[in-house]
Amino acid sequence: MTAARERRSIEVAGHIIDSLILPRILDSLLDLGVEFDIQELRVGRGRADPSYARIEIAAEDAERLDAALYAVQSLGAVPLDADNARLEPAPRAGVAPDDFYSTTNMQTAVRVDGTWLPVRYPEMDCVVVVTPGQLASAECVPIGDLRQGDLVVVGHRGVRVEPIERSRGPRPLFGFMGSAVSSEKPRSAAIEEAARWMAEARRDGGKVLVVAGPAVIHSGCREALCELIERGYVDVLFAGNALAVHDIEVALYGTSLGVPLTGGATPEAGHEHHLRAINAIRACGGIREAVAAGKLTEGVMYTCVRRGVDYVLAGSIRDDGPLPDVVTDVIDAQRVMRARIRSGVRVALMLSTMLHSIAVGNLLPASVYTVCVDINPSVLTKLSDRGSFQTLGVVMDVGGFLRDLLEALP
Repeated sequence: MTAARERRSIEVAGHIIDSLILPRILDSLLDLGVEFDIQELRVGRGRADPSYARIEIAAEDAERLDAALYAVQSLGAVPLDADNARLEPAPRAGVAPDDFYSTTNMQTAVRVDGTWLPVRYPEMDCVVVVTPGQLASAECVPIGDLRQGDLVVVGHRGVRVEPIERSRGPRPLFGFMGSAVSSEKPRSAAIEEAARWMAEARRDGGKVLVVAGPAVIHSGCREALCELIERGYVDVLFAGNALAVHDIEVALYGTSLGVPLTGGATPEAGHEHHLRAINAIRACGGIREAVAAGKLTEGVMYTCVRRGVDYVLAGSIRDDGPLPDVVTDVIDAQRVMRARIRSGVRVALMLSTMLHSIAVGNLLPASVYTVCVDINPSVLTKLSDRGSFQTLGVVMDVGGFLRDLLEALP
């Protein structure tokens, strides 16, 4: 290695070979024009054995060296002589200090007083707030939820990120399928993998989240989603006003957007049915009240109420009504969804809803197994591009997916 003015050693451990973490680190250094010398490399011999690498990097100046350290940090590399994280107080509520550390959705730790503190509730595009003291802790917090004086991690020193590794299971789809979206991918294997994750979550006490769009109703797979709920594979449902409205419209009038799902003739004034459905539920006071009163007797929302499935309906500017259950303040809806995710969600199914999928993907830690199903491959690409690298993308009709999933579940 040629002489350089600035040098620093980094280390990385884990399944860095088969997960291609080490090659990606070296590629990042090469792209930045930074020289490196692998000073130690220990390769795990068994399937479960971790590997370790210590690398000295050298750059022409401190600025380029800092850029290199930042680039490899998201891949799990940390300086051998790691500094403590720098903390600065939030100048006022909802405002972070300049140069705050912007989080990823991967498991993160920050070094405080020589100790690495795991950051609770990993989430992308947040800040890290540290509570010092004998019981020191660190937590991801949205900028808008900062309180004046909160100690926020500033800069990138003293931060360690654990990258997504290749699954150690017999079918290593997790973390790789979503990186390149294609309708040619093995759907049956993906569905079997999703079923295995859901069964394991239920067995281990974890929760399954379903994020669903109105296409689930329009496409005629409403009964399949109801069966999934009935069989105990749904713990939380995230949706918008539209899914609930059209589900209730089917229950009350047999139509979705005024069109009979049975294929019969479109009734006169059928376009009014969704408004009449909204009005009927508003007259009862809400969805749960309509179920209790016997007004709503079947469908997705009815099944959620009867089975005790928690649901969050997030509003938008284009909503009709809306239903009384809809959280119309989008930031409040985001907070409610965040709380539900942090209550133990281990698997997320995203079914034919681009905006809701991306919104929820922004809230999910990388440790949550995520399956996104859509007939439009661009939805899956956008979700992956936003940083939800853990997503398993399945390009197919949502009805076919749900029917195949029900067959694959125990």
